[in-house]
Amino acid sequence: MPEGDTVFRVTRHLNDALAGAVLTGCDIRVPEFATVDLTGQRIENVTSRGKHILMRVGGSTIHSHLKMEGDWHLYRAGSAWRRPAFQARIVLTTVEFTAVGFELGRLDVVPRTAEDTVVGHLGPDLLGADWNAAEAVRRIAQHPDHPIAVALLDQRNLAGLGNEYVAELCFLRGMLPTRQVRDADLPRTVSLAHRLITANRDRVQRSTTGDLRPGRMSWVYGRGGRPCLRCGARIRSGELGRTDLDSRVTFVCPHCQS
Repeated sequence: MPEGDTVFRVTRHLNDALAGAVLTGCDIRVPEFATVDLTGQRIENVTSRGKHILMRVGGSTIHSHLKMEGDWHLYRAGSAWRRPAFQARIVLTTVEFTAVGFELGRLDVVPRTAEDTVVGHLGPDLLGADWNAAEAVRRIAQHPDHPIAVALLDQRNLAGLGNEYVAELCFLRGMLPTRQVRDADLPRTVSLAHRLITANRDRVQRSTTGDLRPGRMSWVYGRGGRPCLRCGARIRSGELGRTDLDSRVTFVCPHCQS
């Protein structure tokens, strides 16, 4: 699933092309909203909230979440699509561009005044202009017995982190993903999360090591069975979650984390 920095870049790309333009076509291929037609409405802006995308059109907001398979593509008018048409969930056209949402994990159209019904549950957005570290710490601390990795992945606490960032954060803070929230230094962990994702928001190649060479961009994530870049110990992979439904893959250095 794309993490907050990826969604931030997708949203910025859409906003740069579409903001201020008037829709010349609106084809929503989700049964619940198939009769919605926003043709003739002006796109005010496209913005992200954690991993969610909000496209504000007239008095409505088109809300989407990519989840695992979803993506938004932007094409110049008349250009061929790079994915098959049957995967399209929404097609929006302006004079210059066609924006296509392929296999979106979630798609809603709500009144602008009702955006909280789709994103109101989210915690502070790590890449938002209104980022509030103290509020993120407060929310995480409300469940002191939760594993720190589970707490960081909970979008109700802070919005934007996924498996990769959480695995890397735990490594950089020297803590196992299973460490209880009560035993973690929350202010420093949240501050580091903000610095890491901010450093990566403007580049396609994500790096938490400061090194952009292949195979050296992450400390532990995706490196199961390979040597730790810091100490050489073999990285272990496993699963963590409160239930089978929210189980997540983890990567840990048994020497550098405790």
